[in-house]
Amino acid sequence: MELKELVERFRKLATASVSDAVDKVTGERGFMTHEMKPIFNCKIVGPAVTVKEVFALKNEGPKLALQAIDSAEEGSVLVISAENAKDYALFGGLMGTGAKVNGFEGAVLDGGVRDVNELKELNFPVFSRSIVPSTTLGRIVTVASNIPVACGGVMVHPGDIIVGDTDGVVVVPRAKAEEVLLKAEEIEETERKQTEDIKELKSIVKAVEKWARI
Repeated sequence: MELKELVERFRKLATASVSDAVDKVTGERGFMTHEMKPIFNCKIVGPAVTVKEVFALKNEGPKLALQAIDSAEEGSVLVISAENAKDYALFGGLMGTGAKVNGFEGAVLDGGVRDVNELKELNFPVFSRSIVPSTTLGRIVTVASNIPVACGGVMVHPGDIIVGDTDGVVVVPRAKAEEVLLKAEEIEETERKQTEDIKELKSIVKAVEKWARI
């Protein structure tokens, strides 16, 4: 299945359904930590472009992240990994503007974000662990891009499908994306029918017994 079709069909699904499908298909966790929250209500779906950042007393700034923003394919999701960076903003208004004009779908940060009002005005979706005013300059530098990284408690490989909404963020392994998609669509159809049964039977117990899921 082509990437465009995958993205369009994942966009119609809730992250809860996608998370359940990743569990069933891969046997591994795909959902990021509960701390990963959107700065405004939004939906993002797209292939991951990854950046790894580490603590270092240098003034180099996020050079590789800026290069990734300028060079990635339209529709990508920027995923920035940085251990224990909740007190530092890995992304802000300038980077958001660059990502917006280059057609990025959104950003997912294993740390903080700043310039929230500016990002909201840009209508650029960002999921982060925190909102803070601090800079990374002189504290954190980028060391690699487009490599496997840990973000929000989950490994993210370049090209993995990132799905995010108000419930959180889920990582879908690219190699299993089609299988996960079909399972998630099946889950949502089952839940639709189960919801109808709950209303008709006026009993969640009976509906759960019938469908063997909750």
